[in-house]
Amino acid sequence: MGRLIHIGFGNVVNTGKIIAIVSPDSAPIKRMVQKAKESGMAIDATQGRKTKAVLVMENSQIVLSALLPETISGRAQAESGETDET
Repeated sequence: MGRLIHIGFGNVVNTGKIIAIVSPDSAPIKRMVQKAKESGMAIDATQGRKTKAVLVMENSQIVLSALLPETISGRAQAESGETDET
């Protein structure tokens, strides 16, 4: 099992299962979120707040977070000891 990172409001995810962390603003991501909600594959961890990040998981589930993608990726990199090379 990978490490767990905090994605807001006491919720954590396994970093080893994350494929991508994306912003929910583009039309394709909005469609993906809607389709996942309809099929029961979305996990809403926003506690009623605005979705600012969408985490795409290995098992085709998505996790919605109220934290910015940069915040979540920074936490994931800090946990793994990586540095941002860009």
